[in-house]
Amino acid sequence: MTIFEELRTDHNKQRKLLELLLGTSGNEPERKQYYQQLKVQLDQHAAAEERYFYNPLIEDDATIEMSRHGIAEHHEIDELVETLEQTEMSSPAWLQHFKNLQHKVLHHLEDEEQGFFQRAGKVLNEEEKEKLGKDYRNMMKEKGL
Repeated sequence: MTIFEELRTDHNKQRKLLELLLGTSGNEPERKQYYQQLKVQLDQHAAAEERYFYNPLIEDDATIEMSRHGIAEHHEIDELVETLEQTEMSSPAWLQHFKNLQHKVLHHLEDEEQGFFQRAGKVLNEEEKEKLGKDYRNMMKEKGL
């Protein structure tokens, strides 16, 4: 699978976890479980994506700005997760922070899938797309994802 297919697979996992989390409340065990899964998924996905998607693209004039933008959004997502970590899960504030995170993550995924992927597809050749996809998936498997 290409890097784009691999990233989309994990994007869909993130969308599903966001949706499942929205259906939870208070201190339900499901909320804790889905949140932990989402947190690990977001963290590991960002690390692997930066290594196998953004790093190769940051070197090309046509994709340097989008790469910087994507990496900056990863940092914003990290900050939102940190805010959630410091908020009591059963409080109304947690849900508000979660909705902010959900909005940012969905915006980021849409940016990538609707814009970045097309631009990157013009910069990377088929062999690179396949190799980056394989390397990305291997890193995710090493992390148990």
